[in-house]
Amino acid sequence: MDAGVSTLRAIVPAEAGGWRLDKALAAALPEFSRERLKGLIADGRVRRADGAPANDPATKVAPGSAYDVSVPPPVALENEAQDIPLDIAYEDEHLIVVDKPAGLVVHPAAGNLDGTLVNALLHHCGGSLSGIGGVARPGIVHRIDKDTSGLMVAAKTDLAHEGLARQFAAHSIDRRYRAIVAGLPHPTSGTVDGPIARSATNRKKMAIVGDGRGKRAVTHYRLIQALKSAALVECRLETGRTHQVRVHMASIGHALIGDPVYGRTRPEHRSLLNRLNFARQALHAAHLGFIHPYSGAHLAFDSMIPADMQALLIELAL
Repeated sequence: MDAGVSTLRAIVPAEAGGWRLDKALAAALPEFSRERLKGLIADGRVRRADGAPANDPATKVAPGSAYDVSVPPPVALENEAQDIPLDIAYEDEHLIVVDKPAGLVVHPAAGNLDGTLVNALLHHCGGSLSGIGGVARPGIVHRIDKDTSGLMVAAKTDLAHEGLARQFAAHSIDRRYRAIVAGLPHPTSGTVDGPIARSATNRKKMAIVGDGRGKRAVTHYRLIQALKSAALVECRLETGRTHQVRVHMASIGHALIGDPVYGRTRPEHRSLLNRLNFARQALHAAHLGFIHPYSGAHLAFDSMIPADMQALLIELAL
């Protein structure tokens, strides 16, 4: 037997009689996603109890039948584990919720190959990562821009990754942001419903598009506090597109203060931003709510607006 391989006995539940093999195995072994089990079947790692190979994921199974599933140890991820401090709002064996500071990139990419949230999670979670899709990695199911602060959830297991991804796809995750925007929105609450895609004129920007390329994007906003030539608003995301809050608020004439891409700093704010050394979009992921993929419990977390945005609010207060 290969070193590190564990063999699990899966008994097809009574209700799974007549199901496909991959679906039945997912019911018997809920810690693995159906896609992961499909991969193990394709790799020849699933056998019937009599030792005969089970190589077809579409095979219909009988209730009570037994299968042996050989699971290799997770393949090491190329990204390096790095000891980067994390502000942890919640953690269990399935998932972790972190309060990300502004300036921290979520995932390694060109220009940011290390020093990211993924590098930090690999170090923090260590051996508790069970191998999502067969790879030892934290499951990033959503992202926050580098210069946006606030709450993010990451999966530790296949089950959590699949369950969280399903909720994000169904738009059932409760995500609310605090944003400081230029000007006072009128009306003071409303909905921006505009499809977002990569800008046709600037590939580094996103834009509301009407040519059929965009994915539907919906942001509900409401005024929290009127400020000097500005406002603190809450933006609740119905969808989660790249730069959604930034694009949508700019589209109604209220770009985020400090946003170097979608906003143009007003003269009355320029000296203040320079004095405070505030050099990011004023955006914070303040609330995150979801159903725990394993327990079914409703979890909700809140994060205080960070010090740099607090200082900006104090200066802008009427």
